[in-house]
Amino acid sequence: MNTYIFSIVTFVYLASMVVYVTYLAFRKPAIARVATVILLAGWLAQTVAIGLRWYESYQMGIGHAPMSNLYESLVFFSWTIILLYLIIEHKYKLPVLGAFVTPFAFLGMAYASISPSVNETIQPLVPALQSNWLISHVVTCFLGYAAFAVSCGVSCTYILKKRYEDRNATGGILATFPPAKVLDELVYKTIAIGFPLLTIGIVTGAAWANYAWGTYWSWDPKETWSLITWFIYAAFLHARVTRGWRGVKAAILSIVGFVAVPVSYTHLRAHETPEH
Repeated sequence: MNTYIFSIVTFVYLASMVVYVTYLAFRKPAIARVATVILLAGWLAQTVAIGLRWYESYQMGIGHAPMSNLYESLVFFSWTIILLYLIIEHKYKLPVLGAFVTPFAFLGMAYASISPSVNETIQPLVPALQSNWLISHVVTCFLGYAAFAVSCGVSCTYILKKRYEDRNATGGILATFPPAKVLDELVYKTIAIGFPLLTIGIVTGAAWANYAWGTYWSWDPKETWSLITWFIYAAFLHARVTRGWRGVKAAILSIVGFVAVPVSYTHLRAHETPEH
């Protein structure tokens, strides 16, 4: 049942993304409200499906949080992206960002639904993954990744708006975007949220690895790319705090940092490592 709901959610996220793009074209507040309602409905349905999957695992005698393989991690990743985006939209009233953030959640769900390499079945955890570190590690990592996804979407919005302002242009779709200064500050805030979460995720992952294999760090591709991601965002925050670094270059660094996140997925093999 949960997999069918996840498939429906994929199309709901697609519909929401299309409506957000439509809002950019017509700039009608009513369209933005429709997009948000569709997105919220999809997120609530996804929340129910995640709960059902967790319940079904207990019914099968497996009983673990649905975050243990590539399929489940992609679903959870998409869920966290929408959660953080909805919070930001509610707080800052910036529905224009939906057109740039919802595609990440849609693509995550679409890949989880159609990729032949993704296993949708609920499977028992191997002994290495049977640890109390599972939930804390995965939740903190993916909340951090979700914050970076939102930051990437905001960075794309910022670059477009900044160039628009530099040309002293008027009218058009970009006129509805928030001021570049507001977007730049939001890029910083989302990274400032995501970075400590990723740090906690890496630390708990190292503790988990030591519990499972007796070593905190083995330099496998997943661990290496996680560290590369950490250094990119650490460099961003360091430059921002100590030198006041901002603008297009900072936005590009934010985008580059997020590129390292999906690269990590290419090295993730379900049930083989705690570092996911």
